[in-house]
Amino acid sequence: MAQTDIKNAKILLVEDDQGLGELLQEEVEDSGMMTQLVATAEDALATVKSWEPDIVVSDLRLPGADGLTLLQQIRSEDTEHPPDFLMITAFGTVGKAVESLKAGAEDFLTKPLDFEHFKLSIDRVLEKRRLREEVNEIKNFIGESDTFHGMYGRSRPMQTLFQRIKQVAKADGPVLITGESGTGKELVARAIHAETEAPDSPFLAVNCAGIPEHLLESEFFGHTKGAFTGAGQSRQGIFAEAEGGTLLLDEISEMPLSLQAKLLRMLQDGKIRPIGSNREQQVNVRVFAATNCNIEQEVKDGNFREDLFYRLETLPLHIPPLRERQEDIDLLAGIFLKKHAYSARKQIKGFTAAAQEMLNTYRFPGNVRELENSIERAVTFCQEQEISPEDLPPRIRKSFEQKSADTDSQLVKTLQINDESLLPLEEVERRYIQHVLDRVDGNKKKAASILNIGRRTLYRRLGQSEE
Repeated sequence: MAQTDIKNAKILLVEDDQGLGELLQEEVEDSGMMTQLVATAEDALATVKSWEPDIVVSDLRLPGADGLTLLQQIRSEDTEHPPDFLMITAFGTVGKAVESLKAGAEDFLTKPLDFEHFKLSIDRVLEKRRLREEVNEIKNFIGESDTFHGMYGRSRPMQTLFQRIKQVAKADGPVLITGESGTGKELVARAIHAETEAPDSPFLAVNCAGIPEHLLESEFFGHTKGAFTGAGQSRQGIFAEAEGGTLLLDEISEMPLSLQAKLLRMLQDGKIRPIGSNREQQVNVRVFAATNCNIEQEVKDGNFREDLFYRLETLPLHIPPLRERQEDIDLLAGIFLKKHAYSARKQIKGFTAAAQEMLNTYRFPGNVRELENSIERAVTFCQEQEISPEDLPPRIRKSFEQKSADTDSQLVKTLQINDESLLPLEEVERRYIQHVLDRVDGNKKKAASILNIGRRTLYRRLGQSEE
């Protein structure tokens, strides 16, 4: 599917008032877009089929069939990418305009037209269309089982995580989400919430490290008017705002011990007490906690309450780091490439073999977030149709070069080559093949692919019979 280029978009104008139509045409073409102007719904329908515009802008009142009929006819056509629709109405026909929205129009504009608003509406609809195309591009790229509420992974660790999320969503207790920075802890929390029986209920995410310590209790539990200096009016806290839904406490290990005690009580009896109030308030909120720390070590060090830890870890979820699901790198890199190339309006087909190898051997300490940032950088600097090593961040190239040097050194040791013990080529070849097999955990199919030989040739050179 061709990407919608906002600056070269095709706009079909359907207006029987020749003067107004020409004014609209001039406004659109001044923005670099292409236009055609027709006066009837019948001509418009024929032009839609032959010209395939991105947007149809139609007056409601037309000679013959009206704009609403035109919209319904366009929507009834079995086309893969129908144009978006903007309706122009007179002030007295707003009811018809609402009817057009129900029939599938993106928006309606009333006469007399505000030309600045008209251009903004065109831009907004085109941007929405472009984003929709981007999502479809990504959906076409990945398999249905490889995506789960905005997360991607076909590896066994991720498929296991997706299954555990579904199981945890059916429970009612708190959830402790652990994982390194950049693994997607908030995405996991949102996925659990989306899998519950009330996915449309509130979801709030709060970074415990991002709120000053002296404001934490007020932010979480609220306060009454005059409870402390500066409390000019009562304020409900985060727990009250999340009533009936889910609250994610990110970086829970940064929460002060004094507040941990009050959180524990809330988890046990579902009650909170705003600062300055004599009354407790019942709340119905499911709590998720997330951390990239070793929280058990924090408990041992006295920085985190043991009883709160045991309450939170009732339903634990651990997100694997990217280095433990290396097979997902190709999938993720491809998705991020499509996403950022689309946003940058660049036609980049993929990665060179060398760039792909660098990505596959890098450890990504910053996990998925680092991978996406690296791909965004590569797209920005890429001047060709494929991402090359020169487009990748220097740290990835440097890491690969160092590993290659280490591998060469290790290979020499493995082959036991030195000036005193020179080996026949056949023996060097056998030892190198064995070295490759060791590196891929004995996977003969993968080893043969790396060596660019058939599996029968591999067995023959190892002196083995084919299994």
